[in-house]
Amino acid sequence: MVFNKIQEYGCEEIAFCYDEKTGLKAIIVIHDTTLGPALGGTRLWDYQTEEEALIDALRLARGMTRKASISGVDAGGAKAVIIAKPEQKTEALLRAYGRFVDTFNGRFITGEDVGISMEDARIIAKETEYVLGISEEVGDPSPFTAHGVASGMRACTSEVFGTPSLSGLKVAIQGVGAVGYNLARILNQEGAELIVADIREELTNKTASELGAKVVSPEDIYSVECDVFAPCALGASISDETIPQLRCKVVAGSANNQLKENAHGDELHRRGILYAPDYAINAGGLISAYIDWKEPTTEGIMKKVGEIEHRIGEIISESKKTGEPTHTIADKVADERIQKKKKEKAI
Repeated sequence: MVFNKIQEYGCEEIAFCYDEKTGLKAIIVIHDTTLGPALGGTRLWDYQTEEEALIDALRLARGMTRKASISGVDAGGAKAVIIAKPEQKTEALLRAYGRFVDTFNGRFITGEDVGISMEDARIIAKETEYVLGISEEVGDPSPFTAHGVASGMRACTSEVFGTPSLSGLKVAIQGVGAVGYNLARILNQEGAELIVADIREELTNKTASELGAKVVSPEDIYSVECDVFAPCALGASISDETIPQLRCKVVAGSANNQLKENAHGDELHRRGILYAPDYAINAGGLISAYIDWKEPTTEGIMKKVGEIEHRIGEIISESKKTGEPTHTIADKVADERIQKKKKEKAI
């Protein structure tokens, strides 16, 4: 099964990490290192099965490769998952994981993700130098991801509504964690009307009280009437079950792997719903981590993150020209840069 998955997702390496003393169970997937060392956050999640964890890591790693490529970053893509409940997360477990990361000698460089905070990443960094996004100069990458999503959203509203202004638009945000809340804050500052949902009531209460957002249930967020639907939770939110419920003109959010399958991107296109490819619009966190690694300056990060608006605009233009869905265009752009580099290396 494992080798079939390697072939299916086109990845270079899968490492299964186990530490008996701490109970650590982790999977590290290096998808592609053509453009440089493989960058990818580490996710801690209570997966129901090991196969589910592996598939998630494979999908996320492939997305990271394309995210780095389309963003013009000289890095490859990877992802790691730790199979654990939140209460099982200890310093000893994180440090054991850090020692596994260190064995890659810089071929795999990680950082925070769902279930792994900046503080957790700093614990991992006690055992390895190959951890990004933990410097005092740059700090939490979530605001940069949110700024990138807002920038990409402007490209979408320019196309659909004829203006990059987000003022007066009704935006439904699914998930108001670190990135979703920062996105809500930006949209609120620009005069958008917010509708939010999250499985954690304390987060929706905070967003409602501080930003005046309307709160709906996680089940109802898909069907609310809005201009933009912003998936900012876990992946596979755009599916056969949810697409018929959508009452929006744009899907643009921070979640990874928003499409359960590529066919769902085709269906959005068929229905006239503009989709901002996830790894193109949510690349702000990767960009911040990469620049933090090379030369940490907030100014440099914001300039690079601001390019996301232009990049999404180019994808939309090419989609209009060819008639192909935006997710297909994004895949071609990302994959072409990697193939070009492979040919250069071969020569």
